[in-house]
Amino acid sequence: MAKITKTSIQVGSLEWFYRELAPVGWDNSQTAMLLHGLPSQSLTWTGLMPPLAEQGIRVIAPDWIGFGNSSKPEPRDFAYTPDAFVTAFAEMVDALSLDRVSLVVQGFLGTVGIQYAIRYPDRVNKLVILNAPLTTSAKLPWNLKLLGLPVAGEMLTQDPLSVERILEAGCKCVIEDKYLEAYRKPYLKSSIPGRSLLATIRNLRLAESLTEISTGLPKLAIPIQILWGINDSWLDLAQAEACVKSLTQGELVTLPTAAHYPQEHWYAEVKESLIPFLRRQS
Repeated sequence: MAKITKTSIQVGSLEWFYRELAPVGWDNSQTAMLLHGLPSQSLTWTGLMPPLAEQGIRVIAPDWIGFGNSSKPEPRDFAYTPDAFVTAFAEMVDALSLDRVSLVVQGFLGTVGIQYAIRYPDRVNKLVILNAPLTTSAKLPWNLKLLGLPVAGEMLTQDPLSVERILEAGCKCVIEDKYLEAYRKPYLKSSIPGRSLLATIRNLRLAESLTEISTGLPKLAIPIQILWGINDSWLDLAQAEACVKSLTQGELVTLPTAAHYPQEHWYAEVKESLIPFLRRQS
């Protein structure tokens, strides 16, 4: 098995960093884009990428603009709104010459991937949703909301420990030091990542996004799988159940021990349902 590669691509004024792993010895492999949530980065998918590639699925996991190793433009140059993220992502997919992809999205900001699927349905083969807000009843958890508050937000988003505290609170597990160092690293180098995180939280426009998602998802004529860690204290299972009932080609898989970031510590359980779903012929 080949190793995960780390690559950057310039798309207009923005530089996208992404991790990629291509299958070896497979003909007609498909491509899956893995989109992280807040306040994470593509590192979160590295446990899941090898088993997907072993089953003939090319995987690409980008860092969202403003996160990880991707560009972190000032808010005057990039709006950090869902519309801005969707547009930038669409341009990145075009730059990679990807005609159609499957999307695997997680969490807050993973919602942008759902909005992309709704707006560009002809470019998406399948959609997989891991613990992301899906109905208008969903709220930003206090851990994330704090990052956008006046005064407190400016301080917390400049604290390198804030990200790891949120990630550990969300997954309800202790993250290994080598991963914490990677999550923390951008915030140690300059104040720019903190400003990007602050701008993202303040411009999330969750109510508007969830209105689009709750009305747009039922109209999507593609297979949709919802994988849900039921120990998520930020998003309840009821909204996943309500969402899947509205879908024409939807299925819900529950993960009994997983929390908000299933791909982080429960990738072995995730792959058991995800791989057959992605490999299944329509």
